[in-house]
Amino acid sequence: MADPTPTTTAPAPVPGQTPRRSSRISSKPKLEFVPPRRQKRGGKAGAANTTTGGRTSKQGNKRGADEIDGDGDTDVKEGKGDVVSGEEGGDAKKVKLPPPDEDTAKPAETSTLDAANSQENQSPDPSAQPVQAVDGDGDVPMTDSAPAASSSAAPPSLAAAKTTVDIGDTLPSLTVKNEKGENVETSTLVVEKGVVLFLVPKADTPGCTQQACGFRDIWQEFTTLDYDVYCLSADLPTAQSKWQTKKQLPYQLLSDPKRVLIGALGAAEGNRTKRCHFVFEKGGKLIDKKIPVKPVDSPRLALEAIKRAKA
Repeated sequence: MADPTPTTTAPAPVPGQTPRRSSRISSKPKLEFVPPRRQKRGGKAGAANTTTGGRTSKQGNKRGADEIDGDGDTDVKEGKGDVVSGEEGGDAKKVKLPPPDEDTAKPAETSTLDAANSQENQSPDPSAQPVQAVDGDGDVPMTDSAPAASSSAAPPSLAAAKTTVDIGDTLPSLTVKNEKGENVETSTLVVEKGVVLFLVPKADTPGCTQQACGFRDIWQEFTTLDYDVYCLSADLPTAQSKWQTKKQLPYQLLSDPKRVLIGALGAAEGNRTKRCHFVFEKGGKLIDKKIPVKPVDSPRLALEAIKRAKA
């Protein structure tokens, strides 16, 4: 028995023509895949999933960083300056906020740089730094380790004594030691002869050696005129003895470590000794002094002063 349902035979495809799809297949809804949107830092937004008949937008936020109003229209992301706006079911749009005013941040940066520059450009106070005095002839002056203690320990009579001698004054009467460590009373030096007393900053240094050797070379002329020569410094007797032997000095060297006699003559300058010389005639009267004086000139000038006094 034949089937009463009529059969439909599809027409043969025409060459060059694309075959049409069945209406049953084309009527089915077409699914469309939408990739998730990539979000910027500072905010968290979920991927948007789209289905047939409507679109659902999922948005996530970080607590304390993003704020969403009651209608879900605007999402402001703190810290990044971005504003996300859009209606429900629509695409979100981001609006870039303007950068913060440069003038507001500039003063803080400038003040930091100014503070750094001011500290860098600060120069130390030159008065606070110790400066070692250097003799004009290249000698290193001899200094005391504790000048304040020595001055405070001096007897009251020395503190009130005269700190210089002028022409016509007498040789101060004090006790010092010679290069052998023996005590020498200065008042006894001028009892029988005149005295030439030259002072050096430090033994066995270039300028002082030149001055000492100058008196050595004409020492015989001083003795002929009835004058003795003495070298006075703040060096210890041991240092003076080595210097005397090394340079073959024929006269005595007097040691005054505390500069008591040196100060009484007015030749103490802080913790150093001024280069100078004094000429005392027999009996102790001062007839000539040169303070300061060059080491090369000191012997000659002292001898000339004696010859003028003898004339």
